[in-house]
Amino acid sequence: MSKQIKISKEQRKKGFLSGFKNFIMRGNVIDMAVGVIVGGAFGKIVTSLVNDIILPPIGVLLGGVEFRDLQALIHQKPVLDDNGAQVVIDGIAQFNNVYIRYGNLIQIILEFLIIAFSIYIILYIFIKRKEQEQKFIAEEKARLEKLEAEKNPPKPAPKPEDIQLLIEIRDLLKKNEK
Repeated sequence: MSKQIKISKEQRKKGFLSGFKNFIMRGNVIDMAVGVIVGGAFGKIVTSLVNDIILPPIGVLLGGVEFRDLQALIHQKPVLDDNGAQVVIDGIAQFNNVYIRYGNLIQIILEFLIIAFSIYIILYIFIKRKEQEQKFIAEEKARLEKLEAEKNPPKPAPKPEDIQLLIEIRDLLKKNEK
């Protein structure tokens, strides 16, 4: 006979919420959330830096080019009306054009490079600081060990029993020779 345990909706809700609270309160989840938020804000700053500061002067140097508008025409097809004749508006023939828009790609690559370089610099500084900290700790530990050794010189290691016995025999033989 199996005994069924009934769990109320309120108990299930309480258990679920308790588990969720424990999950959220873990340090690494909170750190990750902060990192995502800061990363998103940093991405917006870098996008503005690339679009508003870096690319305009480069565009001027290249003859007044707007990078977002850089594109290469790869196919041009005339627009036809229902009768199959080409559509002309204000004396201009209309075409359906297909472009490769490489200007936007250039912007995104620059944004990526700036973000990657920034992360590299941050990690480089963090790693160097950690190395200096570990070096300082090792030097301090060596200094403390040296001070401790000067205060309490190491006791000579006890001689093994067989060596001690041989020394006693030698000493007795020397004593008997006299």
